[in-house]
Amino acid sequence: MRKCLVCEEGNLIKVEDITLEISGYVFIAKGERCDHCREEFPYEQETARIISIAQKLGVWPEPLKLYRHLSKSGGGLVFRIPSDLERQLNLDENTEIAITKIGNKIVIEAEAAAA
Repeated sequence: MRKCLVCEEGNLIKVEDITLEISGYVFIAKGERCDHCREEFPYEQETARIISIAQKLGVWPEPLKLYRHLSKSGGGLVFRIPSDLERQLNLDENTEIAITKIGNKIVIEAEAAAA
């Protein structure tokens, strides 16, 4: 058995339940865990797989950030959602959204359809 690189006292044991969280998404990976300090070491190929999935989800290395201009309409401003996001999030003109102000940021969330 290999010794832990962190505590140098424990042995690394094979596990299949290493939990990694990226931007609210939870991934389970195979790797090794120290039986003493509990430090976890996902296998390189598992880490590459998770990074690939996270990139496809748009959460690696950082969340998708788009830049758009606002347009004036009537007494307010209009924000256009790009068609690729419309398809990914299954949005249409009947989708209800929640708009939240957090500090100087605006968070727009599609509301779950009423059952």
